[in-house]
Amino acid sequence: MDFAVVDLSRLQFALTALYHFLFVPLTLGLSFMLVIMESIYVMTRRPIWRTITRFWGALFGVNFVLGVATGITMEFQFGMNWSYYSHYVGDIFGAPLAIEGLMAFFLEATFVGLMFFGWDKLKPVTHLFVTFMVALGTNLSALWILIANGWMQNPVGSTFNPDTMRMEITDFMAVLFNPVAQAKFVHTVSAGYVIAAVFVLGISAFYLLKGKHRGFARRSMTVAAAFGLASSLSVVVLGDESGYALTDNQKMKLAALEAMWRTEEAPAGLTLIGFPSLEDRETHYEIKVPWVLGLMATRSLNGEVMGILELVAVAEDRIESGVVAYDALEKIKADPTDAVNRGVFETHRNDLGYGLLLKRFVADPREATADQIQQAAWYTVPNVPLMFWSFRIMAGIGFAMIALFATAFILCTLRKHETKWFLRLAVLAIPLPWIAAEVGWIVAEVGRQPWAVEGVLPTFLGASSLTVPQLWTTIIGFTLFYGVLAVIEVGLLLHLIKKGPFAEQEAFGPRPETPAAPLPGMRTAPV
Repeated sequence: MDFAVVDLSRLQFALTALYHFLFVPLTLGLSFMLVIMESIYVMTRRPIWRTITRFWGALFGVNFVLGVATGITMEFQFGMNWSYYSHYVGDIFGAPLAIEGLMAFFLEATFVGLMFFGWDKLKPVTHLFVTFMVALGTNLSALWILIANGWMQNPVGSTFNPDTMRMEITDFMAVLFNPVAQAKFVHTVSAGYVIAAVFVLGISAFYLLKGKHRGFARRSMTVAAAFGLASSLSVVVLGDESGYALTDNQKMKLAALEAMWRTEEAPAGLTLIGFPSLEDRETHYEIKVPWVLGLMATRSLNGEVMGILELVAVAEDRIESGVVAYDALEKIKADPTDAVNRGVFETHRNDLGYGLLLKRFVADPREATADQIQQAAWYTVPNVPLMFWSFRIMAGIGFAMIALFATAFILCTLRKHETKWFLRLAVLAIPLPWIAAEVGWIVAEVGRQPWAVEGVLPTFLGASSLTVPQLWTTIIGFTLFYGVLAVIEVGLLLHLIKKGPFAEQEAFGPRPETPAAPLPGMRTAPV
């Protein structure tokens, strides 16, 4: 087993995922903002709202294309870079992705063309329905993908079959209503709505600072302020729900992002800031708020939040039990009719994944020493400093977004859209929610390590049999190709923003008005 291949495969997937997630959240949020804007147009029939919808729709289209292109590449990587993972859990993991393609992606593909080219061919209400279906398809796509990802975090509704040596689905409804997946979906989608609102707010502020398209910008800013305030509040509330989901399903991730080395007396305090050290296994100079973590994580005053050291001890016990399961499985492979070892395996089957962790340190887990078992137990601890600071960056930006949109909402309500200091702040804030989204994915995915599927399959066992040169070639190729695409996308967005929302009207001129027919007997002026 070449661990350089594993690390490079992880690096390639991480780069692709982080790049893909630059486009996805903006698509999620902007699609429903288009529905809001076009609904106002349908209700008022004021041409300015049609112009507003079409302008932001053009920016949505550029972003949508890049999101689709990078998403397809990610799905191919499951087969190319993670073939054993795909073999081992493909029956479960593949089902939501297949449904996403059949239900959500085809829905988007069916209606997106009508949305862009049907403005002059469809009735306003019909076109609004088309826009809504695009938004629905976009968000359904995120739902099914996050159901698949949520199963990796909390593998419910499935079991390992010793006869096929694969994970198999036992309860699809459990996979569908996985609490981790549901919490991830609402939190991730809300974050996308915030990104879209900041995008619209920032560009509108830019126009107002330049003194251009003031009517357009003021209306766009008003929609963004209201939509963004609701979304930013929901991100924080639903993020708290995601943390609550970790308490029962991913205790090590929760302990790592709080740098909580030892179990505290309930209710545990929340660390605002500190400096976690992997060497000392301590968090230096920490500032804590009493009780808050316990209340958030357990919704009680007496619920316990386990620390890293105690969770490592639990992992040691599970690794020892996993070795028993591994031994019984090897004997079942040699003799499938062995009822005694099938009974032993059934007793210890839930810890098989922990036994497989030892393959990083010894070829046969049954030959592992006490030191190797302890080493494997500590291997279940993710990168604590990275988790700790990534979470605080994400949370800090989340609260900053609430302040930004609350201010925007007040100013728009008071019709003080052109407050200069706020407009500058809104432009500068454009990249912040993207940073929060990226570090949020780092928290979610690094926090799951060393597992490809939590407690079931270690990441290093899921990789394909590739070579280091092959991986470096594809990493460099993808980086260059995606770099070119990024330059093209940013260039197109800047070009459209520079042209402004009224470029189409200016290019083709105003539509000719149909002269009213003169009343009988009315004299008309000579031409």
